[in-house]
Amino acid sequence: MPTRPIALLLESIHPCADGILLEAGFTVKRHAGSLAGDALHSALAGVTVVGIRSRTDLPCAAFERSTTLVGVGCFCIGTNQVDLASAETSGCAVFNSPFSNTRSVAELTVAEAVCLFRRLFEKSAQLHAGHWDKSAANAHEARGRTLGVVGYGHIGSQVSVLAEALGMRVIFHDIARKLPMGNAQPRPSLDALLEESDCVTLHVPETPQTRGMIGSREIARMKKGAMLINNARGSIVDLTALGAALSSGHLGGAAIDVFPTEPSASGEVFASVLQSCPSAILTPHIGGSTEEAQETIALEVAEKLARFWDRGSTETSVNIPQVDLPVLREGQLRILHVHRNVPGVLGTMHTLLAQAGININAEYLQSNPRTSYVILDVEAFDDHRLLDGIAAMPATIRMRCVKGN
Repeated sequence: MPTRPIALLLESIHPCADGILLEAGFTVKRHAGSLAGDALHSALAGVTVVGIRSRTDLPCAAFERSTTLVGVGCFCIGTNQVDLASAETSGCAVFNSPFSNTRSVAELTVAEAVCLFRRLFEKSAQLHAGHWDKSAANAHEARGRTLGVVGYGHIGSQVSVLAEALGMRVIFHDIARKLPMGNAQPRPSLDALLEESDCVTLHVPETPQTRGMIGSREIARMKKGAMLINNARGSIVDLTALGAALSSGHLGGAAIDVFPTEPSASGEVFASVLQSCPSAILTPHIGGSTEEAQETIALEVAEKLARFWDRGSTETSVNIPQVDLPVLREGQLRILHVHRNVPGVLGTMHTLLAQAGININAEYLQSNPRTSYVILDVEAFDDHRLLDGIAAMPATIRMRCVKGN
């Protein structure tokens, strides 16, 4: 009997993923925390697909040393913790869940804006210390305040809608032209948005252009007493500059959920220059950490991994050309072939199959400048030498076959 494929789930991924993977034929193994180095390599031995969240890095070495690994599921929004180029070179498909925690992050952002305007965390800390201060000084309603949204994608636009429901005035800036939601108004530049906003919230991905995009220069352009919220990526804001602006009183407060360096597991020591700033709300990267979001993410990514294993579907993969065909019918064999994008590969495959008298019933090919992925549906056959011949083609990166049930 063939060995069952193994799915390794790290970082306490929601348990609803297990049922989907088990139904797809996987043996599911779990590890509560993240792994790195030799511990990660040992855990990946014999693993078919791995599920991670934001604290596990999969560098080039992980793909070079893990010869059985064919799929990675990032049970989160981002994939910057994965060396996507190395995964592509090894024929390993990477999937994520870019939108499933959108609502959770948006709700946290609006809640933080209200807390900052009312200085709730500072008042709470004072009471915990035994100090009663009922003053209304520097406490404001969110209604009528201007919220500046940097990055008007799925999360930023939802923040916009929720903020307007509270009576806030919303402006936004994005590098691409976006259709405004409600009464939100675009601004032509980041500087223009910073100068006008009572509270700025960041919802951009980590790219070379966004790393360090909010530094001392940008903070200086913000209104005196304005607030800053970052629930996006830790590399976007210069925390030393932010701490100085909070300490001097130039900014009235900040809420930071993501940091340049974060502990790899719960319980580890955390350190930040903002810990000495009472006007800073600090949270441990929990923007998407609600039961609802984690369940939705687990269902989505597990289903993508199962569909990839069962059918070879790379639809929504972030690194492999996206190819999909319907469910394979009984009596057919599906050849899944990832190869370097060079001339002659399909012709050679067609010739080998034709010489063996094998008819191709369906075929789908997609390519990027480096890599091609082809799915061939043929009548089932038992000539292993033919399959070995296709796998041995010089351009082959990875090949596997799926039989119809």
